[in-house]
Formats: sequence, structure tokens, C-alpha cells
Amino acid sequence: MSNVVALPTDSSVLTVGRSVELFLDSLANPNTIRGYATAVGKTAVKIGEPRPLVTVADDEVGEALESLWGMSAVGTWNARRAAVGSWLSWCRDNREPGAPVVPGWAKRLAVPDSQTPVRSRLAIDRLVARREVALREKAFYRMLYETAARADEILGLNIEDLDLTGRRAPVKAKGARAKTPRRGQAREDVVLETVYWDAGTARLLPRLLKGRTRGPVFCTHRRPGPGKVLGPRDLCPDTGLARLSYGQARVLLDAHTALRGPGIGWDLHEFRHCALTHLGEAGASLLLLMAKSRHKRAENVRGYFKPSPAALAEVTSLLAPGDSRR
Repeated sequence: MSNVVALPTDSSVLTVGRSVELFLDSLANPNTIRGYATAVGKTAVKIGEPRPLVTVADDEVGEALESLWGMSAVGTWNARRAAVGSWLSWCRDNREPGAPVVPGWAKRLAVPDSQTPVRSRLAIDRLVARREVALREKAFYRMLYETAARADEILGLNIEDLDLTGRRAPVKAKGARAKTPRRGQAREDVVLETVYWDAGTARLLPRLLKGRTRGPVFCTHRRPGPGKVLGPRDLCPDTGLARLSYGQARVLLDAHTALRGPGIGWDLHEFRHCALTHLGEAGASLLLLMAKSRHKRAENVRGYFKPSPAALAEVTSLLAPGDSRR
């Protein structure tokens, strides 16, 4: 008797790649096909096109979405998520009842207002002080606020990057391109900028690191799954924990701040707006705000400065008659 197990033929198993082809063929509108092809096609490649669709776990779908569009604009994330959801729903209804679904944690996000809100310093202090907010998030939120940096820059920091004494660290410049070297000079592959923090972050970082000297500053609380491939820089060599992703950090902040339901809490980018607005209200010059935010154009900084009614009232009091100011 032979011990060889016969593998299912292509006609009996619906693969990820084949399911995409069938789904796109079922769509009548060429514009819809073009819009869905990008989201569904890239997700299928990320998951693995030759795999049987029924073997794909829900979390794998969410991880693929997060990896591809976790740092995209809210509109892009929602559109890609909806397209993938439509594909999998069609598969369950027409071809494969056991097809996965988009997991609940990879939720649709509320589209933010055109004007990013600026929270008060008291609101930020209260958020960081709350008992249910973990130490990792406390340090992350405080560092975002004090550095006025972008969330992906702070999440990308490794312990080796930190100058704890000088309260500073280098980050990769946004949109920076490698400089073409002059003759006889070495090529610069990465353009770095420096972010600075103050006492609040300085008090929390040592507690967060707990003696660790290498690896990501902000790590997940669980080890990555066996199928997840990470670069050496994104994995703590001492604990085996992976770097906290932008998508995970966004979900955590929403959970801590949403009062009217999921998806309508604070956004990670608000800390940058808050920091620059509060510095402006405290009298920091435009040039200092540009240096702090690392913007090259003054008009870009102006979009971040949204003084509060109290600050406007205070500056207006300078126009009162001389005897009223005594």
C-alpha cells in the first residue's frame, strides 16, 4: 500500500490568487475593477497567491492590510479595507464558505475633520496619567508630544539611537533622498534629523526600557507569529518582541480616547499639532517652530498653529487701554 497522500488538484482547491481572478471577473464596472484590483491584488500577494484560501486566518488578512496601508491616510485605509472585505465576502457567498474575514481589530476608521483638533495640555497630561494607560503608551504619547515628531519616526527608534543624557535622537528625514557625494566623499544613504524631548519623557523611558540596551524602543507585548518575517532591527534580541506598528498604536490610542464609539478618538498626528500650537502660544518664534517641526516652509508650520480661545483672549488683552492693563 502506498503512503503517498494525493494533493488536491487546482480544480478542487480555491487558491488566494484564483479567488482574486474570479472576484474581479465578477465585477461589471471597469472603474470598480481598477479600484479593487490594487487593494485585492496586493493583499493576495502579501498573503501568498498559491495558498488555499480556506487556510488563511483572519488575522493574516488584518496583518497584510496593516503592513500595506497601516500608515496611509484614513481614506486610503478605509478604501483598501472595504475592497478586501468585498472580495472575501464574495468568496464566502459564491465559492468558499470557509474564506476568512477582515478581523475586527482592523476596523474602519472615522474620517477626521479637515481641521485637526488641538487638545489642551491638561488633556494630554490627564491621558498620560490615567491608570489604565500602559507604561509603553504613556512614554509613547509623552515622547510624541515633547518631540513634536511624526508617529512613524518615534515608532522607528531603537534604543541604540537614544541619547538619554542629551534627551535627543536621530530620525530619518521625511521624504529625504540620498545625497549625491562629491568626488572622494562617501555616499550618504540616509538623511537624519534630530528630535528632542524633555523631563516627562526622560522620566518614563528608563522605566520602559528596564535595562534593555538594544532593539526597538516600543515593542509589542507578544512575540510575532511563526509566519511573520521581520528584519533584525525590528526585533528585540533580548526579549524576542517585535516593534510596535503604526496600526497597533493607532488602535490603542483610539481605545483610550474614543468616547462615542470606535474610530472617533484622538489621532496620533494630533500630538504634533498640539505641541507646535502650545509652543506658539508660549511665544516661540516661527523660526523656532520650523526648527522644532523640521519643516522647510513657513506656510507648512502655519497649518499646525491653532491657538485656543483663551490664548487669543490673552493676547487681545494687550490691546486694552493703558489703565486697564494695570
